[in-house]
Amino acid sequence: MNAWQMVKQFDYMVKQLDQCVKGGRCFNAFVQNSDALALSAVLLATAGELTRRIHDGVVARGFEGVRPMHGFAFTRLAAGGATVTDLAVHLGVTKQAASQVVDELVRKGYVERRPHPGDARARLVVLTERGWACTRAAEEAAADAVRPWADALGEEEIRALHGCLLRIAPNGPVRPAW
Repeated sequence: MNAWQMVKQFDYMVKQLDQCVKGGRCFNAFVQNSDALALSAVLLATAGELTRRIHDGVVARGFEGVRPMHGFAFTRLAAGGATVTDLAVHLGVTKQAASQVVDELVRKGYVERRPHPGDARARLVVLTERGWACTRAAEEAAADAVRPWADALGEEEIRALHGCLLRIAPNGPVRPAW
């Protein structure tokens, strides 16, 4: 499914959701077996395409050697840093796997380990200036990636889509699919 087909599918979904809400019908009345599978497929395809576009945009901005999974780690680290354990929970991986990710990001200059201010036994993983620059590049790439959606759907429908998606999954988690 290409980007334009995804936009068209999202447009269809937003209109159907809007009709359900305005008509007082339950969302479950719309989403039945094959519709649920189609909705799941388009949401997964859209998430995958969005991740690819953001990653491509980050690489195009000069941040080679990062993987999409690193961006998921950066989202947790941007909130003031995290321990390896916190990062493991956020990413849905073992502490050992998270530690390997941190080691890789340290080698590449995106993060550093610091003493934890509240726990002498723990180390806090924080973004370096290079990590923050990569995060800003990802924000720019995300804006570029969703701009065609706004062009195709219009500002009002994008806000409605955003609101609908927030009702479905208000708190994430935003993590890679392994």
